[in-house]
Formats: sequence, structure tokens, C-alpha cells
Amino acid sequence: MPGYTPDEKLRLDQLTKLRRQWLKDQELSPREPVLPAEKPGPVARFWTRFLQPKSLWRIYTHKAVTGGVSTILSLLVPMWVIHYTVKYHVAPKPYGIVSTKPRLYPGDTIVETGEVLPDLPESHGHH
Repeated sequence: MPGYTPDEKLRLDQLTKLRRQWLKDQELSPREPVLPAEKPGPVARFWTRFLQPKSLWRIYTHKAVTGGVSTILSLLVPMWVIHYTVKYHVAPKPYGIVSTKPRLYPGDTIVETGEVLPDLPESHGHH
């Protein structure tokens, strides 16, 4: 006996129709979900007002930041480079750069302190 009985066919059609209706009900409209409006906290209120375009505080903050960055890039970085170059590469003063210290031998005078190095003690033995 091929096929469904009329009762089975009716039942299958009803289930198919219910499934299609259930799937259609799962789709959200553009207005959904409808959520109650949340009252923002103090920090959120501050940032929403602060970040509005063309607000006075935003304009002044932008000016301060760009001014600070331009000051650092145009004044402080070149000044640091010049200071470094003069301090370590151009300065004629002694002891500005010490690459190697000169060797000291007994009887030599230390330039900074004026102290004379004593002679080495005599040792009797091999070591």
C-alpha cells in the first residue's frame, strides 16, 4: 500500500504548516527587539555630551592635543638631538667622553685627585 492514508496526509500537512508558521514567527521585524530605554550613568552622559561634533570641549581638547604634539615634534625632539650631539660629539671639555682610561703605574699621579700611586709591595716568593 503505497502513500499515506488521508489522516496521515492531513497530519503531515498540519505539521508542515505549523513548522513554517513557527519559523516565520522567529523572524524579527525592524522594530524589534523593543527594549526599555536605559538611563545612562554619569560617565556615559559625560562622554555622550563630550563627543558630540563641534562641542566646545572637543574643539579645545583637539587644539591642546595637536598643539602639544606639534610642540614635542618641532621643539623638544630637535633640542634633544642637538643636546646629545653637543654633549657627546662636539664638546671640547675634558672628561666629557671617556672611551678608555689611561693605564696607571706605580709612581704615576692621578689627575683628578693629585694623589701619587705608591710602589708595589715587595713579595718574597713565587706568587
